[in-house]
Amino acid sequence: MIIMAAELAKDEHMHWSESLAQRVIMEKKQPFMITSGMTTSGPCHLGTLCEFMFPSAVQKNIIASGHKAKFIFIADILDAFDSVPSVFQKYAAILEPHLGKPLCDVPDPTGETKSFGDHFLQEAVGIMGKFSIKPEIVRASDLYEDGAFDGTARDFLKNEKQIAQLVARTSLRKEMPADWSPIMPICQKCGRIATTMVTSHDGENYKYSCNRDVKYTKGCGFSGENGISDHKYKLTWRLHWPAWMRHFGTSAEGAGMDHHTRGGSWDTCKEVFESYWKEQPPISYKFGFILFDGKKYSKSKGIGMGVTELLGLLPTEVLSYMLLRPDLQENIDIVPTGANMLRLMDDYSGALGLFEKGGVETLSRADRKRAIAAGISSPHGRRWSAGYTDVLLYFQLYRNWDAVSEKIGDKKGVECLRPYVLAWIAKGMIPDEYSFELSFSKAKSKAAIAFAESLSAADDPVSIHNKVFETAKANGIEPKTLFAELYNCLLGKEKGPKIGKLVFAIGPGKVRSELL
Repeated sequence: MIIMAAELAKDEHMHWSESLAQRVIMEKKQPFMITSGMTTSGPCHLGTLCEFMFPSAVQKNIIASGHKAKFIFIADILDAFDSVPSVFQKYAAILEPHLGKPLCDVPDPTGETKSFGDHFLQEAVGIMGKFSIKPEIVRASDLYEDGAFDGTARDFLKNEKQIAQLVARTSLRKEMPADWSPIMPICQKCGRIATTMVTSHDGENYKYSCNRDVKYTKGCGFSGENGISDHKYKLTWRLHWPAWMRHFGTSAEGAGMDHHTRGGSWDTCKEVFESYWKEQPPISYKFGFILFDGKKYSKSKGIGMGVTELLGLLPTEVLSYMLLRPDLQENIDIVPTGANMLRLMDDYSGALGLFEKGGVETLSRADRKRAIAAGISSPHGRRWSAGYTDVLLYFQLYRNWDAVSEKIGDKKGVECLRPYVLAWIAKGMIPDEYSFELSFSKAKSKAAIAFAESLSAADDPVSIHNKVFETAKANGIEPKTLFAELYNCLLGKEKGPKIGKLVFAIGPGKVRSELL
């Protein structure tokens, strides 16, 4: 069975989440722990969505294989507050005095939560729920307050020179600065963590000064003393990351490409496990960048739509599918035009259809991965059977949702898709061919008249579409010429939805009478 599982893990037809799940099952001991984390310093965007969607997909595949797996999400709200995000610029005067403090100690300017870090953590947790992702949420600030890393911090201080050499080597530096320390104290006077430095220590107690200039803020100049047991410190990132993995017994954890570049933080993490702790590191996986119209998403610069905004335009399962469909290390460029999103909606629906049919093992590599991605993205099954383009078409024709539901025959599905249609209209994102009003005029050419005369109540969209080609051929003209005339006769423009569906939706009898 182990050999078979190993062969399965190498099967190029597998979705990446299946392969990772098989690796965890084969290489790690139970209980299987999938961890992830992020700094909640701004609104969730697609890049941060990956931090909980990808590990959740791995966890689901482990469970589907008959094993237990836990997903723990670490909210790194002990990180320094280094910039005011674009969505909070109106609160800049309130927030800027707190630059350099841990996010958990910066006030939430809206008053909705107990801290700045908690504000965006609350948003993240809410978004997770919409995607049916329910990890165990752990705040880094609570871990440190509970002394989870005290033993690790003392060990790193005791072996400071060795750790400094390890960090320097794995980060491609000759040596660490003379004032480098494994820990970052929190100033007792100003509360900043970004501006402090350890000046001396005995392995337990340490002296520090708050006099760094980190460009976005400066230290207050205070000098103080604390002990590890006071829990007023944080490990530097390159040591903090492996420390939480060791604490939770992580089986697998992923991160973006930037962490996995040569000299990146994963190199340090791996070396801490292997050469310092003499332990096997967790299984690591890297994922590509999420781009917004060619630019890397940025919470602080406001580049890219937030997940909340995108969820107003696309159902959760379609947004999930968009991220899970590509190969793991493939960059995903989001260009949210109506045409692109319409293609995505259709692609998701087709992929879910493949998954629902079963027998995914017989599909091509590309289709199998699409089907698995759609299945993972749809934990509650298909919520609508109506085609999104059909809903768009019928709404443009009738402008009445009861009529749309009656014509399509999927009331629940239409209700599910209704808010997205309205959001697209409000934002002017309806593709041009689906943005129209009926504007009838009589057919003029012999071919258009012949087409209208051929219509009958028994016609369906496919037969209507085929009649255009047949009529064009019989009259010795190019099909595109007849298409353009028919659209002009029905919509007053040269392009529109597929002519078969359009005529069928209007009614072949009505089209016949209007054109003749």
